[in-house]
Amino acid sequence: MRLLVSIHDVTPAWAPSALALWNLCQEFGVAPALFVVPNWHGQWPLSLHPAFNQWVRTCAAQGAEVFLHGERHDEIGSPRSAIDNVRAFGRTNAEGEFLTLNRDQAAQRIARGLHTLRTAGLHPIGFVPPAWLAHEDTFIAARDAGIQLSEDSSGVRLLTRAQHVSAPAVRWSGRTTTRARVSALTARARWHLQRRRPLVRLALHPQDLDHPTSAHSVYSEVRRWLSLGNVGRYADL
Repeated sequence: MRLLVSIHDVTPAWAPSALALWNLCQEFGVAPALFVVPNWHGQWPLSLHPAFNQWVRTCAAQGAEVFLHGERHDEIGSPRSAIDNVRAFGRTNAEGEFLTLNRDQAAQRIARGLHTLRTAGLHPIGFVPPAWLAHEDTFIAARDAGIQLSEDSSGVRLLTRAQHVSAPAVRWSGRTTTRARVSALTARARWHLQRRRPLVRLALHPQDLDHPTSAHSVYSEVRRWLSLGNVGRYADL
C-alpha cells in the first residue's frame, strides 16, 4: 500500500493551520503535496503575501509537490443548476469553484491560476478542482493547458494518458459539530477498511483543525497512517 499526502486550501488566509499540518507531516519525514489557491475568495492574492510565497517555495525545495487548486476556490458568480446541487450535496459549502464551469470558463481560470503561481516562483505539476467537483470539460481544459495530473473524488487522473488510478481519500470536516464527529468516525473506519488498498490519499484541509473533534482525529489518524511509512509522490504515477 502507498499513501499520497496533500494539504488542500494552501492560502495566506489559512497560513497558521496549513503550517500546523505541514509540521505534522514533517514529524514523519513527509513533504506533503501543497494544493495552492492563488486568490482565496478573491481577497487573498498571493502577490500581496510575499512571506507566505517564500514559505511555499521553501516547502517545494524540501520536496513538496505543488498543485493549482482553483483560482479563488469559491463559487461566487457561478449559479448552480438543480443537477449541480445534487452533485455537490453534502460535499461543500459553496466552495466548488469549477462545479458549474464550461471548458472555456475553466480554461481561463486555470490559465490565470497557473500564471499567478509561476509569477510567485512556484511550478505546479498538476491541477485539482476545489472539492473535487468539476465537469469533464474542466479536466480536458487542464490537459490542454499542459497539466499532466489531477484528482477527482475517487482517485488520481493521469490526464495525458487518459488514465484513472483508483485511490480512496481519507478526509475530515470541521464545519459543524455533527460533521466533525461523523468525519472522525469515518476516518477511523477507513483505517480498518482501506489500509490494505494499493493506493490511499490523505487529504488534509486547514479548516479541519477548526473543531476540536476533527482536529483530534486528524492528528491521531494521520500519525497512524504515516506510521506505515509507505508514502509516495504524485509524480511517481
